[in-house]
Amino acid sequence: MEINLWQETPIKAPEGTAIRQLSVFLQNRVGSLMALTKLLHDHHIEVLGLSMQDTTEMTLVRLILSDPEGAGMLFIEKGIPHTDCPIVVVELTEAGRRLTECLSTLLAAELNIEFCYPLLVRPKMHPLLALHCDDGEIAAQVLGRAGFSVLCQGDLSR
Repeated sequence: MEINLWQETPIKAPEGTAIRQLSVFLQNRVGSLMALTKLLHDHHIEVLGLSMQDTTEMTLVRLILSDPEGAGMLFIEKGIPHTDCPIVVVELTEAGRRLTECLSTLLAAELNIEFCYPLLVRPKMHPLLALHCDDGEIAAQVLGRAGFSVLCQGDLSR
């Protein structure tokens, strides 16, 4: 079955608030990640997704959180530099919507994946993949047209 990814009729974006990823640079010190996650936990903010990229001097931590707005305010209050960007989270169901199909869909639309990582939560017991593409809005639309479930913040924060 062939799917026309560039059909003329526009597809609505998923209802609800887009998922936002917060990125924080941590110093390479023993316990710095634990201190960050404890700070979030102490403020009732759960870590739903996590990716780390280590260098000799710093560690880049990408976070998907239950309350990104509250975390952003907390980081400002505590003087923790951070960035915020929208991210696409797609559900890879057991019914044949595997990773290869997701990647093939994005390839057919000529979208580049800048980074991706799995999430720690599974609201419907299916694997979730966070994707940052060169055009996240188009990526969400293309994946939706191909039958993938693209999540919003409310799907994760329940």
